This record gives sequence, C-alpha cells and structure tokens, in this order.
Amino acid sequence: MATKSNINVSWKFTKDAVSVAEGSSILNGGNWEALDLPHTWNGIDGQDGGNDYYRGTCYYAKTMKREEFGSEPIVYMEFEGANSSATLYVNGKKAGSHDGGYSTWRVNITDFLAEENEIVVAVDNAPNDHVYPQMADFTFYGGLYRNVNVISVSEAHFDLDYYGGPAVSVTPVVKGADAEVAVEVFVTGTKDTDELEFVITDEGQEIAKQTVSADTTKVNFTISNVHLWNGRKDPHLYTAQISLKHAGNVVDERSVRFGCRSFEIDPEKGFILNGERYPLHGVSRHQDRPKIGNALTHKDHEEDIDLILEMGANTIRLAHYQHDQYFYDLCDEKGLVIWAEIPYISKHMPGGRENTISQMKELITQNYNHPCIVVWGLSNEITMHGEDDPDLIENHKILNDLCHEMDSTRLTTVAVVSMCSIDSEYLKIPDVISYNHYFGWYGGDTSMNGEFFDNFHKKYPNRAIGMSEYGCEALNWHTSNPEQGDYTEEYQAYYHEELIKQLYTRDFIWATHVWNMFDFAADARAEGGEDGMNHKGLVTFDRKYKKDSFYAYKAWLSDEPFVHICGKRYVDRVEDTTKVTVYSNQPEVELFVNGESLGKQTSDVHFFYFDVPNAGESTLVAKAGHLSDESKIRKVDKFNEDYRMKETGDVINWFEIEQPEGYFCINDKLGDIMSTFKGKMFLGEMMMKFMKSADKKGGAAGFEVSADMMKMMNGFTVKRILSMLGTAGVDVKLTKEDMLAINAKLNKIKKPKEKA
Repeated sequence: MATKSNINVSWKFTKDAVSVAEGSSILNGGNWEALDLPHTWNGIDGQDGGNDYYRGTCYYAKTMKREEFGSEPIVYMEFEGANSSATLYVNGKKAGSHDGGYSTWRVNITDFLAEENEIVVAVDNAPNDHVYPQMADFTFYGGLYRNVNVISVSEAHFDLDYYGGPAVSVTPVVKGADAEVAVEVFVTGTKDTDELEFVITDEGQEIAKQTVSADTTKVNFTISNVHLWNGRKDPHLYTAQISLKHAGNVVDERSVRFGCRSFEIDPEKGFILNGERYPLHGVSRHQDRPKIGNALTHKDHEEDIDLILEMGANTIRLAHYQHDQYFYDLCDEKGLVIWAEIPYISKHMPGGRENTISQMKELITQNYNHPCIVVWGLSNEITMHGEDDPDLIENHKILNDLCHEMDSTRLTTVAVVSMCSIDSEYLKIPDVISYNHYFGWYGGDTSMNGEFFDNFHKKYPNRAIGMSEYGCEALNWHTSNPEQGDYTEEYQAYYHEELIKQLYTRDFIWATHVWNMFDFAADARAEGGEDGMNHKGLVTFDRKYKKDSFYAYKAWLSDEPFVHICGKRYVDRVEDTTKVTVYSNQPEVELFVNGESLGKQTSDVHFFYFDVPNAGESTLVAKAGHLSDESKIRKVDKFNEDYRMKETGDVINWFEIEQPEGYFCINDKLGDIMSTFKGKMFLGEMMMKFMKSADKKGGAAGFEVSADMMKMMNGFTVKRILSMLGTAGVDVKLTKEDMLAINAKLNKIKKPKEKA
C-alpha cells in the first residue's frame, strides 16, 4: 500500500559553499547547524531593512536508512515549497531540480537509493534572469519553508510526475437542481486486471459509487438536489474517494474534496455566485511572520483565516504566488472566494517565459479541485517598465490560452499597475481585470479612486473591472490632523473610510482587495520609521494589534455586532476639543465622557464622529445597544513627540526642515510648486538630472509619465518623491545633506499669494 511520510525533523543546514560529490559526505565540510523544517535563512536579515539579506545557495542535508523511505519499490521525495530554485542530490548524484519557490514538486529517487543514504538539497534564492519573482515589494525568503515528504508506491500508482498535482481532477457543473460531476484520475503502471473504485460521499455518507477497469480513468456522476458551495453563507463540500486496486487489494488511493457552485462576473452587476449577486469585498494576503518568514505552521494559517473572517471579508487575493495547500483547504471550508496567481510580477524578463508557463501549470494542476478559487491571475503590475513590449504581450496571450485550455471553468485576470492606460492592448487579453491604485497615498487624493472607476466604466461598460490593491501605511504614530504621507493610524483610518464609501457603493466593481491584511517584510523599504517593512496591513506583522482601519471594514462587512472607539493608542492630546471616531455595524451609537453622554448618533456609513471636550483625564465609553467599548484620553500642554514619526538611518526628520512662511520647502506638494514658473523650472532641472540614471529613457523607471500619472504625482510632497527614487529605478541615493540643500533652494521660491 502506498505511504506518505513527513521527514521535517533532524536536518543539517549550512550557508557555507560546499561541494556535492559521489563517494564522499557533504557533512565533512562547512559549518552545519542542526534544525527541523520548515526553515528559512532570511527570518532576521530579510526583515530588518537595508536590502542586504542573504541571497545565494544554502544546503540542507539528512541521512536516512532505506527502510525509512517505505516498503514499496518506487520512492519519491516531495517538496511543498523550496525558494526559489533547488537541486536534489541523493548519495552525491543529482536526482532532480526545480525552478519556482512556491509550489509542490517531486523527484523519483528510486534508482539513487542505497542502504545508507545522504540526502542533500541545494536551495538558491540568488538573483537571476529567468525565475520569477526577481523584482517585487516583498522579501524573497530562501529555504525549505514548507513540508518535505517521502512517498512510497507500488508499480501501479497515481501519477506523481505531472506538475506536483494530486492526480485527480473533479469538475462539477451545476444544472438546475442537480450537478454533473466528472472525476478524472491519472494513473501509471497499471495492468489489465487492475480496477479503480470511485466513491462520492456527503458528510461521510456514500451517495454514489462506480468500479471500472483501471484503463477507464474518467467517470461521471449526477448529484441530485445538489447542496451548493455557497460562499461564507454555506461552504458545503463533497468528497471524492478513489482507490486503485490490484487483485482486489487497494495499492494506492486518493481523497479529494470539492464543491458544486456556479459563478459569473458581470460588467454591470459584479460577482454572481449561484445565480445571486455576491459582492466580493476582502483583502490580499502575504504569508510571512516575524523571524520565521514564510515557514508557517498550520496554527499560523488558521490564525490568519480567523482574523480575516472576523473582519467580515468574503474574498482573498492570495498574492503574489502560490500559497500553502493547507490555506486553500481552509478557504474551501470557510467559504472564502479566492484569486490565485503566479509571481509574474513587476518586471517582464525575456528569459522567464518558460518559468511563467511551468509555474502556471503547477498552480492550476495543484489547485484545480478547490471550489474557493474563481480566477487565475496572470501577472501583477507587469507593465511598470512599459505596456507595449511585444514579448510581454505574447507571454500574456500564451498564459491566458494555457489557463483556458487547462481549466474551462474559471476566468483569468491581471492586477494592473495604476499608470497603465485603460486603452492598453494587454488589458484586452484576460477575461476580467483589476487595478492597483493608491490615490490618496502615493500621490493624488482619495477622491480620484471612484472617479477612475466611473471613467473606466463609462468608456468600457462591457468590461468587468475590480480593485486588486489599495491601501496606505500606518505605524504607532498619531495626530489630530492626519495628512497624506504621515504614516499615522489616523490617516490610514480616514483613507479607508473614504475608499470604502467609494468602492463599496459601485455595484459594477467585481471585487475589491485591500492591500494588505497584514504588515509584511520588504527588506528594501525604509519608510515610516521602521525599515524593512511594508506597513499597509490592517493588522500588525505579529498579528497582535488590529489597527483602527480593520474595524472600519468590520463595520461594513461583519454580521457580528460590535462597537469600537478609534485612537486607543492616541491618549495624550493638546486640543481643548478633540475628534473621536467610533465604528459600529449597529444603527445608533452613544458616547459618554466620564459618565456624561455626548448624545446619540446614527450613520448610514457605519462611521460616527464626536467632538469631545478634553480636560484632565477622561474615560470614553461608546455604547451601541447592549455593546460597549472603552478608551482614555488625557489633556497635555505639548504634543507628545512619541506620536510623531521618526525617520531611521541617514534620513531627514521633520524638525530639521526649514519652512519659512510664504516660501516653499520639501514638505510642499509637487503640484503646488509646479504651479509657479520658478518652481517648475527648478523641479524640471532637478528631475532631469535624476532621470538620466533611470534604467530606460522616456520617464521614471522606464515608463512614460502620462497625464494620469502626473496628476497622481502632483499630490506627492517633494520629500516623498525624493525618498522613493530608488524604488522607481533611479540609481540615486540622496543623503540628508542633499535633501537639506534642495530644501534651501526651495526656500528661495515664493509661494503664490492666496486669492482673497
């Protein structure tokens, strides 16, 4: 009987350069550390900033006796995730290799085994020009960060060689009250007398069964009065159990869960599940955690799901790569609608086409049976360096055709970078599209988001469009006067209030996904006062603190009654009257200050705003029906500097910037400075110098600065533009002194007089 065993324990690991050769042990050289899997070598240096985390080849080694591999004659090793390329050696001989860090892959090692065996895995996350991702705003953790298993099978077995898949595909099609279910299996090494037994169960009860010859690998069932998989309302699952029998004995078997559901994406009505509108509002998710990177446990995955469910989301964009199978299983069980994608991201590589194809084949093959998945994502922000590249266009057409060939039941999509023209040819390739917009954070203002979608829908009323990314960063900084770019929890809350009101009231938007559910590591980042992190999460990196914006979404999406006072970390306040925001999904909220009511409010947007007298120490209590929440504020004479962002490293701080009245400084917006003749001349000259170091001519980082992009950039302060040159591909590193020198020149340019 086929067996599968986990071998995560008792590995040795080294970063040292060692050589693998037949006849000698790799463990004789290098400095080896004993550890258990899963593991990454970038759990610390991939999260501390500086863009200097180790990217190269590291080695994992393990000794095993032959009997530890199982009693059947054929043996495979299975890797559920090795980032990003890996080579397997058995007893010094190369047994197999794989490019792509987020999917399952297997190697038949039968012919390499002896009585005593040394298993070595060389894992490499070094930069290259052919394996995605290579350019993206997240850390590419190296390591064997998911399970490693050994599989022992007889000569007749379910196929283990096809793109890491389960060797079973279940295709349900709902027809009226019933479902037609096609179950196809892939087997190898079978004999004429071998049989396949197919059983469909519903909550453990057998509802259908067929036994056929092993050369009949596809059978059809009808489930009468089918119980639909209906999202979070009712995520019902069936099970297909298939046994491969030789001489009446089971030699291999598979158990696959599936759901029966129908869906469509309508350009006017949005997402439709089982014939009813089912507006998709949720989040994107990165999978990493403090110190362990991507090496998550099942408990970690469960905690992520629980937080997403608490918020009330019904959809997740699993960015920007294939996630753990256990997480897809949880999404099936909980009824979350999923966007699954490959890491074809940011920078198109002419040498990477085959890798996009193989990663897409793996994504679809390994995840085909998950009812939660409704779209396959072809790419993310891939036109950052231009949208007219013929090779890029052709690559997308190949991927799009491949998806439809492998899976006729789902749609394709792309996540489009903000500055990409809505008329671009590449947008016509997938079935539906979504845009990544950060108006109100990376320039522009929040009102531009709804305006964009209205303009798109007016021009292309028959094309479905969604919002695949939007968000802004927040750390433990606070203010009563939030402004774009201040990294305060208050601005993040304001931003999401505005975006919710714009996105959730436009029915034609097929899905919205906040960027991001959790803060995540991006070692190249130096923003907000903590290097190495992207802080756009609604929940902190350690999952310990839910930012106020988390509760803004809970107020709109969750059916669980609650009330939440914002600003609990913002206690010391200087103003005599301070604004306090309350979020609730209840129709009426009353706020008390030291036991005295400030009155009741109703709101049709779930956001309640109170002007609160601030004297001495005050206890605030918000009540909504039988629910209540409490916080405290305290009157102070001077602003508490612990609430103001402190830049790290050689970065200029707010108090070092001269801001003479009536003159510009680097804290002024690009658009305001460009409105004056001298300002336009100065900035134009300065940016021309910087653009000479861009990686392509014609605009920042190789893309043309369109009118829409310029409109967005006008909302940036000069300080933010200068701090982001590196991420835009401009090879310029400005020191504090450089920025102060630019500020001094701006201090000589008068602001226009305000009109009376």
